Order: sequence, then C-alpha cells, then structure tokens
Amino acid sequence: MRFSESATNHKTLPVMKAEIAVVGRSNVGKSTLINAITNRKKLAHASKTPGRTQLLNLFVLNEDPPTRGIMDLPGYGFAKGASKKAQADWGQMIENYLLERESLVMVLVLVDGRHGPTDLDSTMLAWLRSHRVPHTVVATKHDKVKPSMRQKRRKELAAGCGLEAGDVLWVSATTGVNIDQLRGLALDWLADD
Repeated sequence: MRFSESATNHKTLPVMKAEIAVVGRSNVGKSTLINAITNRKKLAHASKTPGRTQLLNLFVLNEDPPTRGIMDLPGYGFAKGASKKAQADWGQMIENYLLERESLVMVLVLVDGRHGPTDLDSTMLAWLRSHRVPHTVVATKHDKVKPSMRQKRRKELAAGCGLEAGDVLWVSATTGVNIDQLRGLALDWLADD
C-alpha cells in the first residue's frame, strides 16, 4: 500500500475498481487505523491535533496500474484552527465523494469505543442509511476501555448505532485487537468487483 494523492474533489482522482472510505469524527483514529490495517507505521499521517486531515487522501494497493485503495476522509467535528466555512466545505466534499464515487464499495464508520456514538456519528450513520451507502461500524480504542466495562460498552455502543453488539467490529490499533480480521474484510471488499 502506498500514498497516491490528495484532492479537494474526487473527480480529479484516478479511476479505481474498488475503494474503501474511512470516516469518523476528528481524533477517532482514522489515520492510525489505516496504518495498522496496512501494516505501515507512517503511511497515513496521524496527528495529536484534531482536524489535520483536510483533503481526500487516497492510498492504493501496490498494483500496476493501481485499481484498489483506501480513502482517508477529513474528520467531522472539531478541527483546531479551521473556520466554519472550511468545515462546511469539507462536509460538501465528503458528501459528494460518498454519493458520487463509483468505485466506493464500503465505508468504515469509526466510532470511539470509549465515548461513542456521538451525535455526529449518529447523524453520519443515519445519512449513510438514508442514501443506502454500504457501511460497517468499527469501534476504535478497544484498549482504552476497562476490561470490566467492555461487555457493557459493546452493548451500549451498538444500541446507540442502531445495531446488535455482534454487528460492530471492535479494534485497537495499539494492541492489534481484531486488526487482522479487519484487514481480511478490507481485502475481501476490495477484491469483490
């Protein structure tokens, strides 16, 4: 997997056969998760400051020519130093991508396992469902949830997302929990054309 390019409009990106998009609120761990599932430490730039991803960032499999990839989308919610207009522009850019990108086969909706879903996560899930965009909920930061609270959090988070507990994939990029499973799913989605 390698970085391909960044864009403000998906129409300027290369045509692909299959693509997975990663969405979630700012600071949920999108870039860190991309690094974990691609087994590359610094492929996607992970920042401690929320809102650093401000473009559509395309990463592609090492094929010649590249035909499959992962799209890192800007986070929704707080973005330090970004104007309301800039954040609104990101929202439109993300919406256009999710509705118009023909190669999009799956959207990974990342929800912070400690807190989520937030109102913004719920809004994103409702929007994806209303537009029939295929998606999977991935709860991040499994390692940050106390072991004694995990079963309860699984039920609460799933219910908040309108799902059963078994429909949410819990992962930890730090400890590797379920990263192999998510990697396998990603490869299956990208191969399904």
